[in-house]
Amino acid sequence: MTNPIKNTLSDFEQVIIMINDARNRVYSKANAELVMLYFNIGKIVSEKVLAGNWGDGTVNDLADYIAEKQPLLKGFNRRGLYRMKQFYEVYSDPEIVSPLMTQFQYTVNERYKFVSALLTQISWTNHLLILAKTKTSEEKLFYLYQSIKDKLSTRELERQLNSATFERTMLGNKFSTAVTSKLPAGIFKDPYVFEFLALPEIHSESDLQQALIKNLQNFILEMGKGFTYMGSEYRLQVGNKDYYTDLLFYHRDLQCMVLFELKIEEFQPEFLGKLNFYLEALDRDVKRPHENPSIGVLLCKGKDEEVVEYALSRNVSPALIADYETKLIDKKLLAEKLHQLSEIFYRNEQ
Repeated sequence: MTNPIKNTLSDFEQVIIMINDARNRVYSKANAELVMLYFNIGKIVSEKVLAGNWGDGTVNDLADYIAEKQPLLKGFNRRGLYRMKQFYEVYSDPEIVSPLMTQFQYTVNERYKFVSALLTQISWTNHLLILAKTKTSEEKLFYLYQSIKDKLSTRELERQLNSATFERTMLGNKFSTAVTSKLPAGIFKDPYVFEFLALPEIHSESDLQQALIKNLQNFILEMGKGFTYMGSEYRLQVGNKDYYTDLLFYHRDLQCMVLFELKIEEFQPEFLGKLNFYLEALDRDVKRPHENPSIGVLLCKGKDEEVVEYALSRNVSPALIADYETKLIDKKLLAEKLHQLSEIFYRNEQ
């Protein structure tokens, strides 16, 4: 017999879903219109300034004119107009536009379509963050694509920018490409930054594990989209003995388990043996038939890149050895590290 109260509540919930869907569509449409408006105003300002028809004083006059005619509008002061000019100029630059058009299958003759279909997918606030906190076209492309692909909130994007996710992802990709093709690009970082843990300089592996579990939401935010927590000290029974892993996750897009093993010392080659043992046990006893082989990440307090390269060169399982830091890292140091790593692999290829 059906429950009329339960059915009524289900109907009510359906109405709420319809309201939320409509609200999201309205917000998306309004955001798209605003982004296109700012792009088109930026185009006018840029072309007038470039042609020498407008100077700084004229832009100030335009800001005053808008304020007089539309006193309730926000964001159209001198600073806002120059941001719109910058927005237009950045995304009219072929160095930035061409790779995106290729990736999203647009041609140069469809630039307006590119702008309306791509740039309008993220908020103006996110655009301002990317413009303000990136320097190179590669960085801008990276964060723009991440914002669209992962639907990053302003908070999530700001954390990625502040913690140099671009540089760390490039380091991880550089290493995985040069050493092993088993790891997917763009998923894992090196190093990971755990400034939210407030750990003392001297800490144990148990301290690190418990702090990460306690701050699991921030940890997953640092790891990236797609990770689902499966547990800590996950029990694996092999023979007559029990073994316990550190932190186990499942990645929905990769469709595989990802095991994070924690080390508070510099990487040693023997660490890989234990990691591979755990990965083999997971694949034999826990992995389901439709899932992909498990991936292991060794988080160490430092590593010698050449030692890691040697250790991974004949490694069978997909694995990454990554540093972890308990405070934000200077982007210049990361750029230098990326350069040094490139030199190591270049020498080895000769």
